[in-house]
Order: sequence, then structure tokens, then C-alpha cells
Amino acid sequence: MTPGKSAETARPARRRLSVDRRREELMAAALELFSTRDAEDVSIDDVASAAGASRALVYHYFGGKQELYVAALRSAAEQLESRLRPHGGGRPIDELASGLRRYFDFVEEHAAGFAALLRGGPANRTGEVGEIVDGVRRRLFRLIQKQMGVEEPSPVLRTTLRSWIASVETAGLDWLEHRDIERSTLEKLLVDHMIALLGVAAAHDDDVAGLLGRLA
Repeated sequence: MTPGKSAETARPARRRLSVDRRREELMAAALELFSTRDAEDVSIDDVASAAGASRALVYHYFGGKQELYVAALRSAAEQLESRLRPHGGGRPIDELASGLRRYFDFVEEHAAGFAALLRGGPANRTGEVGEIVDGVRRRLFRLIQKQMGVEEPSPVLRTTLRSWIASVETAGLDWLEHRDIERSTLEKLLVDHMIALLGVAAAHDDDVAGLLGRLA
């Protein structure tokens, strides 16, 4: 070390980033960690190290680990929901397939955010975390309902759609883990899965039978 220089001045200077950019980097680092480990096993020091920031900086922006966890999950949820905005103009089944493509675009491009978001539920469904996870599911449910032209789903249809959404989430996590099936094949499989579920539901609900006829 050059005489007269302290250890502090000898360290490489941290990049100067805008407040928004620094927050984004911290949340991205947190999502990466939360995607593979339970939140209680991730420390502020872990996040700071992964982001190349100081522990004090993480506290400065977020106040604590729970605040960071919630902010990171909310960011992931907002990004996913922006992908789910309907384009409109096509047949309901084509719109469903289009929505699935956008959903899996997010899964592929933001794997850590998707995994962290779903690891936030259902085991941790209380408080803000549960509200964030359920908010995404409600958004997806409303999107499908709108695409199908259904104003008020029957109990049978509601249960069917929620079961399908759970299957889509599970399929996304499984695909991220294994990636041993082509994305296009998986998306087609899930569309066919929806048709199959509606076929079963139609045997129990005349309204679903009519809906299935319109979709098919």
C-alpha cells in the first residue's frame, strides 16, 4: 500500500448510481437469494454482499429485511402483471395462448423474481406477502374471466379456473428447475389442460358446457 494512504482510500470506489437504480439492484440481488432460500435464511449482509453494497446502504433504502422482501416481491409482481395486460382482438382460446406466452416470457427472463414470488406463498400467505402473491393470482383470474366473456363465474367454473392457475404456477417452477420440455410444448400442454378441465367441469355445470362450446 502506498505510504500515507488508508485502507479506506485504497478500496475501489463504489459506482455512483441513482436512487432508483440502486434500489433496483438491491431488489434484484434479494430476489435472486429469495428464489433459492427461505426468507428467514437470507440476511441483510447476504443481500449487501450479492449487490456489492454496504449493509448500511440496504438499511438506508429499505429499513430492514422484511421491508426489502416485500419491496422485492412487489416489484416482481408488478412486472409480471404488466405482461398479463390483455391485447384483445382474438378468439378466447388464442388470447389464452397469447397470455401464456407472455407469462412464460416473464418466467424465462425473470426466473429469480418468479421463483421468489411463488416461494412467498402459500406457506407465507399472511400480511403483505400473502396479499402480493394473491394479487397476482386474482389478476390472472380476472384476465381469463374477461377473455372468456364471463361476467360472474359459477362456483364450478371459479374452482376450475383457480385449479388451472395453480397448475400454471407449478408448471413454471418445474420448467425452471428442469427445462427438459420445450416452452412451446409446455404452453400448448397448458392450453389443452384448460380445455380438459373445462370438459370435466361441463359435466357438472350447464353454463360451463356452453362456455366450452364457444371456446372450442
